[in-house]
Amino acid sequence: MLSEAMTALAAAGGTAVVQAAGTDTWTGIRQQVARWFGRGNPQREQAELERLDQTATVLEAAGPTEEERVRIRQEATWQVRIEALLESLEDIERARVADELRTLLAQQPSHRSVSADRGGLAVGGDVRADHGSAAAVTMGNVTLGNPPQPGPHQD
Repeated sequence: MLSEAMTALAAAGGTAVVQAAGTDTWTGIRQQVARWFGRGNPQREQAELERLDQTATVLEAAGPTEEERVRIRQEATWQVRIEALLESLEDIERARVADELRTLLAQQPSHRSVSADRGGLAVGGDVRADHGSAAAVTMGNVTLGNPPQPGPHQD
């Protein structure tokens, strides 16, 4: 059984694979992950490349209503695969291979996860407005400008 730290590392690895799929970083992480799994065996590395390609295809094919479910399933699949590899190793080799995975993950760009409920919009990063403006997708009943001057109420 893996330590909590190793399980967390495997989860981070699964997340990194899924987040990279379909992005500009995919080719690089795809090669690195396949090499990491292959452990110097070209046939194993090729099999991992095919699994990674299958993951990218499944994620790309997911419709809007199933996208989240498919992403979660793929992350879990890769986490389990990483855990299985780590569990198959002796302690000293496991520590070395885990360090290799940490290094691989540290080289990947950070992906912040954002989400919104139905009808919402998620923004990863800052939303800014300049010079007295307001920035929002939905704000309700808002009036911009100077407030009325205090004084006698006029109808």
